[in-house]
Amino acid sequence: MNGDAPFPVTAEDNLSALARIHAAIFSEAWTEATLRDMLKTPGTSAFSTSDGFVMTRVAADEAEILTLAVAPDARGRGLGTVLLSVAVEHAHREGARAMFLEVGASNVPARALYKRFGFGEVGMRKAYYGGNEDALILRVDLPIIPLGNSKASITVAAKPRGNDRDAD
Repeated sequence: MNGDAPFPVTAEDNLSALARIHAAIFSEAWTEATLRDMLKTPGTSAFSTSDGFVMTRVAADEAEILTLAVAPDARGRGLGTVLLSVAVEHAHREGARAMFLEVGASNVPARALYKRFGFGEVGMRKAYYGGNEDALILRVDLPIIPLGNSKASITVAAKPRGNDRDAD
């Protein structure tokens, strides 16, 4: 991981970097417009670093990971763990008592990450991804203690002011 703490993202932010990360990972990538529309939906939040982001939705006492994306060249450095920790903590603070997500059945690294957080399989959506990959539906009760560390805490950085993170 490059060391930058996740910060909140809003619909008013420049979402081009998030769209680029999503497109590098998913065959059915979300555009800037899609990300913006999703962030305008009540209960939807996102947290980002320069190499990845997570988007969640909280409704009543349930939360859902809508997407978690880490740039291919930033994988294997713990960023997925940091982003998932932020999402879980945020959902719990917002009153969620359970969190759900879908993950591709063949996505072994993501499934391992979610298992470390205590997510368990509660269902399957046949041919959910592109008509040819099943999605496993995972669930965990909140609050959780990430990686079994009772002292674990991830700090969400304040959104940088006047900083265009997408400038080259």
